[in-house]
Amino acid sequence: MSSDSRTPDREARFTALYEAGYPELIRFAQRRVDPGRAEDVVAESFLVAWRRIGEVPTQLGDARAWLFGIARNVILNARRGSRRRDALAIRLADVTTTATDGDADLIAQQVDLTAAWGRLPARQQEALALTVLDDLTAPRAAAVLGITPVAFRLRLSRARRALRSLLDHRDPRPARTPAGIPERQSR
Repeated sequence: MSSDSRTPDREARFTALYEAGYPELIRFAQRRVDPGRAEDVVAESFLVAWRRIGEVPTQLGDARAWLFGIARNVILNARRGSRRRDALAIRLADVTTTATDGDADLIAQQVDLTAAWGRLPARQQEALALTVLDDLTAPRAAAVLGITPVAFRLRLSRARRALRSLLDHRDPRPARTPAGIPERQSR
């Protein structure tokens, strides 16, 4: 590292990263911590990014996942010592809909989804949030979590299955099973 850490290339690279990543990183943090704390998480994440600017991936999507990983670590470090459930809690994104007579089914579905989400283990919430709310591919989400893409896909598959199972009570149609595989009786 040179004696002058404020080279123009370094500053330009950081500025580009900040401008491209800030809006998504703030939303990422707001879903995981108290909204008043999200700005602090993002600021600390960009401080780490400045210090490690040489490690930032060159492709924007990879750099985005790298930033999410930094923010996730900032959040986990801030919550170390807290219960694991609190450390990994993810809130559903705010859904703004207006309630009218025609929206009763939509509101009921949102209530069911919120309840089902709360019953999912934190690891499954996080896998779903990284793909659905943060729009990361499996390899990039795996990088955020520090696991292999295969392990992430397995975790995501289990999370989707669990969420579907929790929401199935709304569907009056019986669940279909593949031919030749008997359905387990839970009674």
